[in-house]
Amino acid sequence: MEILGLDIGGTGIKGAVIDTETGELLTERYRQLTPQPSTPGNISIAIKGIIEKLNYKGDIVGLGFPTLIRNGIAQFATNIDDSWLNVNIAERLGQLTGHRYFVANDADTAGLAEAVFGSRKEKGLVIFLTIGTGIGSALIFNGELIPNSELGRIEFKGRRAEDYTSNKTRKEKGMSWKTFGKRLNAFLNYLDMLFSPQLIILGGGVCKKMEKYHEYIKTDVPVVQSEFLNAAGVIGAAYYAAKESKKGK
Repeated sequence: MEILGLDIGGTGIKGAVIDTETGELLTERYRQLTPQPSTPGNISIAIKGIIEKLNYKGDIVGLGFPTLIRNGIAQFATNIDDSWLNVNIAERLGQLTGHRYFVANDADTAGLAEAVFGSRKEKGLVIFLTIGTGIGSALIFNGELIPNSELGRIEFKGRRAEDYTSNKTRKEKGMSWKTFGKRLNAFLNYLDMLFSPQLIILGGGVCKKMEKYHEYIKTDVPVVQSEFLNAAGVIGAAYYAAKESKKGK
């Protein structure tokens, strides 16, 4: 299937049409800034713009969204406008744009892309982290996604982990890459102690700059860069939509 995958972030919205059988991008990966305030109305206008830009004629849209989602309902609004809280995301956007949406947590969709289309087929547990405005996470066990892990929200060093070592925190505090790398290293070692994963994959905005801080990552578990970089979210979102749309047929 050819499906539009969208990755909604706190600072940017990315979209591309994806071949959900292969994970291949069939269009350019288009990116625009997340509108402020990021209300349902403003997000829907941005989505319409991306649909027009990519000339997408399909009905189904896969969406990675920056919140924990339970039964389609947004559970919190840390990196998105408060007006999304307790809203059924797919239903609301469907009302505003007329498309059929299939929505999952944005880190889960990115992790799904790695699990399904990536070359690393690890047995056991893999932790996928998206490090950007916050820290999203996906747990993958024997190739299957365990949704809604939200490891960036766990307490670490007396605060939320994402307040300690996210890219947003790095920028706000003017951290050097050395300081950021050491903070991230401390968090990764904490996750290793808690979960004993076989592999940790880093995605999100700072994964493209891994050479700047990789020397400060000293863990027993291998830590690698996302195979799909910032395209992982749109690939996984489209795949998720394809899979979910077939249920009940």
